[in-house]
Amino acid sequence: MNKSTHFTGQPIIKQLLRFLDASIINRTARAWDSDRYYKRFKTYDHLVTMLFAALSGVSSLRELSSVILACEGKINHLNMKHFPRRSTISDANAHRSSEVFGAIYHRLLSKYRSFLSDSSPRTPVVKNLKIIDSTTISLFSDILKGPGRSPLSGKKKGGIKMHTMISALEDVPQLVRFSSAARHDHTFLADLKLAEGSFVVFDKGYTDYTQYETWTSQDVFFVTRQKDNASYGPVAEYDIPDSIDSGILKDEQILVQKDDKQILLRRIAYYHSGQDKTYIFITNNYQLAADRIADIYKNRWQIESMFKRLKQNFPLKYFLGDNQNAIEIQIWVSLIAQLLMLVVQRKAKRRWAFSNMVSIIRYHLMSYIDLFSFLKDPDQSWAHLTTKPPDQLALFS
Repeated sequence: MNKSTHFTGQPIIKQLLRFLDASIINRTARAWDSDRYYKRFKTYDHLVTMLFAALSGVSSLRELSSVILACEGKINHLNMKHFPRRSTISDANAHRSSEVFGAIYHRLLSKYRSFLSDSSPRTPVVKNLKIIDSTTISLFSDILKGPGRSPLSGKKKGGIKMHTMISALEDVPQLVRFSSAARHDHTFLADLKLAEGSFVVFDKGYTDYTQYETWTSQDVFFVTRQKDNASYGPVAEYDIPDSIDSGILKDEQILVQKDDKQILLRRIAYYHSGQDKTYIFITNNYQLAADRIADIYKNRWQIESMFKRLKQNFPLKYFLGDNQNAIEIQIWVSLIAQLLMLVVQRKAKRRWAFSNMVSIIRYHLMSYIDLFSFLKDPDQSWAHLTTKPPDQLALFS
């Protein structure tokens, strides 16, 4: 009988859990004292359970507990000693602080940061480029205040906003803050700790002239779009060299009056022929050519791709809890799942679309398949089966 060489003695979920450093999780749990009131369902068990939920795509606690119960004979592959009941998971989601999962995420990121940077297929316009944006996750009830006015019916869904900063090389969040969807974006800028010489790019929803002035004094550079209703006065206009992109229409210095302060900024008008649209950028950097400033802003779309990748592959539509803490836990675990899958994608010796790879892993979580052998050459088994001569003679010739 022909046999595939991809089969192994451990299911895929066991192979994925190797990327979870148990010592990191245990140290973090001790630092946050997150196991104090739990005899069996420790932080590690909680993380693995929620990670299984994110990877398998279940939509409720009942479904999660049923799926794990069906795999109870293989529970040792999850490195868990006890099967968690639905009520146990629900209680832990409500009472174990979501901050411990955030701390675990950041420690795992620190472990894999250099690998993600070194294996990145991207080449940012400038070094140390950070990208900022937020995404709103709609909730089934008004747990957190949603954006906009209340409808006439009086019924309004809540929303949680995830403010995020990513590194252009690592392509995963470096900093995450949660707020109600109604909170203004620019308040997130005060949480940033940027090194001297850093570049940060964001859209005009984060406009904060006071923060721009602070960054200028710290030698931190930003690129963003100017608001349509911005009030400013021209100070000086710079010559546009023939060697730069012909889309650059204007390069000037402007003066913005904010309260009792006057702030000098650089303003660049850029015409995008493909979209037949003119973009107005502002920055505090005067060294880079105007077309490179436009290129930096183009990198902002990378974070939109990251949000799309997160929401498509780890759907944040069905939450396993009806309180803010449970929702934040599920988001943090989805970020951990995305981080691990990105590491697997970069380690695979074949280029895979992220969504295709995650789909294969989702359907074979408990299958005994050598993950990296399969990802390297998924067609090997089929070719082996269709080209190898039969192992025994035909009964009738």
